[in-house]
Amino acid sequence: MLDLIYNETSGSGKCKKIIAKISEALKNRNIEHRLFPTKAKKHATELAKELSAEGSTDIIAVGGDGTVHEVLNGIDTEKVNFGIIPAGSGNDFIETAKIPLDPMKALEIILTREPKPTDYLDCAGVRGINIIATGIDVEILKRCAKFKVIKGKLQYLLSLIISLFKFEFYNFDTLIDGKREEKEALIVACGNGKVFGGGIQMCPEAQIDDGLMDFVICNKMKKSKIPSAFVKLMKGKILQEPFTEFSRQTHVEVCFDKKTTVNVDGELYEDLPFDVKIVNNELKMYRP
Repeated sequence: MLDLIYNETSGSGKCKKIIAKISEALKNRNIEHRLFPTKAKKHATELAKELSAEGSTDIIAVGGDGTVHEVLNGIDTEKVNFGIIPAGSGNDFIETAKIPLDPMKALEIILTREPKPTDYLDCAGVRGINIIATGIDVEILKRCAKFKVIKGKLQYLLSLIISLFKFEFYNFDTLIDGKREEKEALIVACGNGKVFGGGIQMCPEAQIDDGLMDFVICNKMKKSKIPSAFVKLMKGKILQEPFTEFSRQTHVEVCFDKKTTVNVDGELYEDLPFDVKIVNNELKMYRP
């Protein structure tokens, strides 16, 4: 039995058409399934919790990164096999997981492959499958939310340009293996996945099954150099820059000098402690 949780509004409404096509394909193959549309923000998390409690073994998130994030935070990761069928405007994690963007091809993987162990991140009790970060990325996402007409990558690009002029660097301490260091940076990120923000390669060398997260800090630089730094980000070359610190960790704690918003897979959490751990060999996911 496949339980599919989907957001009809994902992808500017295209998810509704996709779920109908998926359901028809499953019926034609006599595969039992149930459809669960979400009705509000975080409803997908509630549905996933309820289905897990009922004993569901296969829960599929149909939508974008937001739906994936909510379902991940509701499933019993020790008992439920997790699947993703992309149907949203933002589908960053699937690039690292190598899940096809075509929904029908993604469905075929779920129907024909065995689930594989896949890492995820835990940030003070909030799960993230892709990237957890704060800094200029948060400023950009907050500005994106203010755009009502412009959507997609253009929305992100415009928000980025505005943020470059107004951003103030973050002051914080990192705590790794008992060693504390003071930092001032443009962005700090823990990556299980490689990209965020519609394709920005924040953690280009991340792997989703190595039991480690990629910890990346882009330290303070002259504001005039920030645009070129983002060009390097887009090209996946940020780790080669002298202002970048990179390491692989299992646990990272970052303490800020003021209340901070944390970006977990594109969802913003106010004043969430930036205390991130990798969770290895627990989640089973359908992927190539």
